[in-house]
Amino acid sequence: MTTVNEETIQLDGQPVFMRRAGNDAVPTLYVHGLPTSSYDWISLLELGGGIAVDLPGFGRSGKRGDLDYSLHGHASFIDRLLGQLGIERVRLCLHDWGAAAGLRWAIDHPDRVERLVVINGVPLLRGFQWRGWARVVRTPLAGPVAVGLGTRRIVRRLSRGASASPGPMADGFVRSIAEHFDLGTERALLKLLRSASPELLADAGIGLASVTAPALVLWGALDPYIPARFGAGYAATLGDATLETVQDAGHWPWLDKPELGERIVGHLAGDPPS
Repeated sequence: MTTVNEETIQLDGQPVFMRRAGNDAVPTLYVHGLPTSSYDWISLLELGGGIAVDLPGFGRSGKRGDLDYSLHGHASFIDRLLGQLGIERVRLCLHDWGAAAGLRWAIDHPDRVERLVVINGVPLLRGFQWRGWARVVRTPLAGPVAVGLGTRRIVRRLSRGASASPGPMADGFVRSIAEHFDLGTERALLKLLRSASPELLADAGIGLASVTAPALVLWGALDPYIPARFGAGYAATLGDATLETVQDAGHWPWLDKPELGERIVGHLAGDPPS
């Protein structure tokens, strides 16, 4: 098991929190979704190394009100982060909103992506509509109320539908969200979700076929937020992708089924599937 270290760097005059393990010449960058953080990736970092970052507005990274929390803002952040870290080529493991931001970056830099994993990603494809809590946040009046309910008790209750097992997600996962769900994250979520119309997301996906790095699209079939057909859509649109649908897993399939960690890390390392 690889030791995971925590560090905070300065980028654009704000703190950026990261978890790091190993020292690969071509590292894996793990990018989380909403409303979580790099905590999601600890088990995979221990297994295969890499870098997991808290996106601006989330976890322990900066949350200033003047930051760009849009899709293109987070894609641009990824570019500047890699530049500061001196990383030219990268392997990407992307989940939920992190998939949208990471793939938007990859479309602009396809030659810099060595291998790719997309897990239950927000679709840069036609036909997607926000569901559940995210849809409520996008509404003018209810949105501020919805993001203001990010207490540990509410997060725990909302997580019940995201897991394939009965009951809520694990306590550590729930705590990792609630502890950092402050006013800065509320503001970031409001700006992010209200800027991310389905039309903008689909337009941002033009050029996905240019991302030809060997890709694994891993999809928990019981995801209540993003239908499994979008996993098939990603696999059909990316230049070189394999789709694996996990029937008894939800929105965070590698947390529902920890054994998927070996498959994810193996693909990123270039190992053939067993």
